[in-house]
Amino acid sequence: MRLLNFTIVKLTACLVIGIVIGYFFNMPLHLSLVLTSISLVFLLVLYLIAKKQFIKTVWFGVFSFITMILVGILVTNFHNEKNHSKHYTQLLSKEKDSLKTITFRIREVLKPSSYYDKYIVDLLEVDNTKVSGKSLLNIQKDSLTTSLKVDAIYIAETPFKDLISPINPNQFNYKIYLEKTYIYHQLFISEASLFKIKPNKTTLFGTANNIRNHINERLKCYNFNPDELAIINALLLGQRQDISEEVYTSYTNAGAIHILAISGLHIGIILLILQYVFKPIERIKYGKLLSTVLIVSILWSFAIIAGLSASVTRAVTMFSVVAIAINLKRPTNIYNTLAISMFTILLFKPLFLFDVGFQLSYLAVFSIVSIDPLLYKLWKTKYWLPDKLWHTLTVTVSAQLGIIPLSLYYFHQFPSLFFLSNLVIIPLLGIILGYGIFLILLAVLNILPQFAATIYGYIISLMNHFVEWISAQESFLFKDIPFSISYVFVSYIGIIALIRFYIKRHYASLRLFLIAILIGQCAIIYTTYERPKNKFIIFHKNRHSLLGNTFNNKMHMASDLDSITEIKNKIIKDYTVGNHIKTIEKDSLQLVYLLNNKKVLVIDNLGVYNIKSFQPDYVLLRQSPQINLNRLIDSIKPKHIIADGSNYKSYVTYWETVCKKRKIPFHQTSKKGAFIIEY
Repeated sequence: MRLLNFTIVKLTACLVIGIVIGYFFNMPLHLSLVLTSISLVFLLVLYLIAKKQFIKTVWFGVFSFITMILVGILVTNFHNEKNHSKHYTQLLSKEKDSLKTITFRIREVLKPSSYYDKYIVDLLEVDNTKVSGKSLLNIQKDSLTTSLKVDAIYIAETPFKDLISPINPNQFNYKIYLEKTYIYHQLFISEASLFKIKPNKTTLFGTANNIRNHINERLKCYNFNPDELAIINALLLGQRQDISEEVYTSYTNAGAIHILAISGLHIGIILLILQYVFKPIERIKYGKLLSTVLIVSILWSFAIIAGLSASVTRAVTMFSVVAIAINLKRPTNIYNTLAISMFTILLFKPLFLFDVGFQLSYLAVFSIVSIDPLLYKLWKTKYWLPDKLWHTLTVTVSAQLGIIPLSLYYFHQFPSLFFLSNLVIIPLLGIILGYGIFLILLAVLNILPQFAATIYGYIISLMNHFVEWISAQESFLFKDIPFSISYVFVSYIGIIALIRFYIKRHYASLRLFLIAILIGQCAIIYTTYERPKNKFIIFHKNRHSLLGNTFNNKMHMASDLDSITEIKNKIIKDYTVGNHIKTIEKDSLQLVYLLNNKKVLVIDNLGVYNIKSFQPDYVLLRQSPQINLNRLIDSIKPKHIIADGSNYKSYVTYWETVCKKRKIPFHQTSKKGAFIIEY
């Protein structure tokens, strides 16, 4: 059965295209509303004409798809909070760094950084004007800092600060990530400057947080260690903030990180448990309907408690459709179910489309239902245990085939022992989830025996130790794999062509497979051509200097870091992986760099620059040299002055002032990011 034979799949694909267009091309809201309305009118007219025609035309279908694309653009613009008249950005003047009196409600507690506790807040008022919108709140840590509670309302006087763009090339862009959740600014406040006011209502997020806190308070009485409690929170409550960096890294390297994110696997198991629990209700009149209502209500209550993340919302929506279809005794097709759930979610949350978890979860499920039946048929056994293990393996491999290209693009690593970790954990996950739900219910009712909690904690610890052991097999973990977006598309074309050729071995399938190989070769040639040829990069590194000179597909790195820090330097790895550079060579810091016809003079803390033989195009100031900058400018007449992250802030501020007066371009890497010279 061909996938595109399903109308809902085609409509969902058109909706996705519309969302992409709406996101990357900022069409005015009123224009998209007018175009969509006109298209709907034309669609209605074509429908009335088509009803009376004996021979159907293609125009109704064409306009249906065009209309759905316009709907995608419209929902993207409609959900863009900047288009709303009461959004706080409408009040911000050009002097947005000026102090504002802001009233906000705590919406979500995030994982803290080294220096700040972080929260997402709903903005209520700005300078006594009611507003809407969200912002990122940073509370400076100190010994007396206490965590703010969800739904608590505070007033503070502070300016709106822009989100910070990546300082160095190929770094993760946290600014774009936040903007996709409609967060455009951040606030920096000390806890002492907050004035708390009494909230007038409890929101859905506050209720969910109170439930999670109540459950955690009950569980803490049973002496779970921090790692065990963090995993319980991730598996059963959808909260991963408390997972330690070591445990999270172990699950990532073992290829089992999806276990910690509530997804279709978890919701499917919970659905089976609920169907078994409510089976007796189906015997009474309207029992089937009542059972379905209870199951769907419980699933969505669980989704709310788990934080309504993209993966949870996707899974609960999909299995709600399945539960309703079972009640209506309608035959369910998994492709239709997937498309309906995606269509519904994207209508209400269009930018979920760009969420990594949303993309990976749908690709994994789609790959399982498409590829697993083919792999499972390769070997048959009449014995129960080998059959279950074989099916677990085929499901795991199928899911990995679907997500490998996207995983390599986002994370640049491949855990080759993923099949082993999943082969052990997935069969036990049903027991872990079922036991965990039962344990939480008993803990909330205050009737949980200590031995039952001890056994569950022991099971979680065993799982953590097993994952840690898998993660320690570093020879099976392939890291720092360059993988561009063009490789992602080519990989999926290749996978589809290969599967099609396996199913139907005829000329058309072979032609598609050969075309996929040709496109792959073109992508490789294009990537090779696009590699940085000759670039001299002054990276930003706090308290240090870090220079990179790229030519002949090599990165020559020079820095004042110690050797161990250099080896683990993420700035260099991000750049080399992102630009497909294979070789990194260590150089010493030089005082002069000759880059074809461009010259760079480096002045360090010794402040020596008595070079009369040439006039440099660029001067790099590092390690806070005590120099008279006016005299330097008069002496060597540089065209550009750069200050890296190794300098004192007071020195950099003074240099910037001098350069403004002398009208010489000044580049501060801590503000403007890495400085790149192409030669």
